[in-house]
Amino acid sequence: MQASKADTLKVNNILSCQIGPEISPEQFIPEHFFLYLLRGSMKAFDGNKHYQILPGDYCIARKNHLIRYTKYKDDNQFEKIIITFDEPFLRTFLERHPSQTQPSHTDDSFLFLGKNKLIEHYIHSLEPYYTGNMELDEAFADIKREELLMIILKADPEMAGIVFNFANPAKIDLTAFMNHNFRFNISLERFAFLTGRSLSSFKRDFQKTFGTNPGNWLKKKRLEEAYFQINRQSRKPSDVYLEVGFEDLSHFSYAFKKEFGRAPSEVLP
Repeated sequence: MQASKADTLKVNNILSCQIGPEISPEQFIPEHFFLYLLRGSMKAFDGNKHYQILPGDYCIARKNHLIRYTKYKDDNQFEKIIITFDEPFLRTFLERHPSQTQPSHTDDSFLFLGKNKLIEHYIHSLEPYYTGNMELDEAFADIKREELLMIILKADPEMAGIVFNFANPAKIDLTAFMNHNFRFNISLERFAFLTGRSLSSFKRDFQKTFGTNPGNWLKKKRLEEAYFQINRQSRKPSDVYLEVGFEDLSHFSYAFKKEFGRAPSEVLP
């Protein structure tokens, strides 16, 4: 999922040349960001929960979460505003505005904000930048980010426990995590980080747990899931390969035939 650079406020007016839904190739959220949808719609899935985002909705996308989303254009247009709350900005904000934080009791990847006049006025103040040719310089961008975060924290003080949590993911059980998240197309470094390990300890623990290396296990697990969806659920290979973690249909078809002795189309019921 593409977010703005760490030190900027990014106003995106995205016009895609493709008609219909698109699936994002990026499936890891590296920094918290505020999302406001201007036009089009989105459906997202984080491995646990499905989300729908419609025009006029706004939410916080949560750092260190896995997400896959599909964009639907309206009249061939998909327009959004993304404002990133990266860690350096948040630490500076916290120095200026000390805040009491409480641990969050939700693990949702998208935290929807209730309708708020101040947020809507804030979005309106950005209109010259996303409808015209004006650009935000870095200093003013930080002021606008600070303004937005102050509005959000005033409306929902519990959000402080989420955005100001700078801890890395804790070490967790590999079996449960990998069986739940193998479909996400992220690097081994990401998997290691999200399970609270260095890459070397992740590979070592993985070998002990599964009896094979992560690359082989992921490929086999994804192919088995693809076989199930095609053979048992009558889904088309072209609708399956991205969902199970492959980037390229031809590579998926080659790997599938090598694993099962038949092409994906040949196992359709």
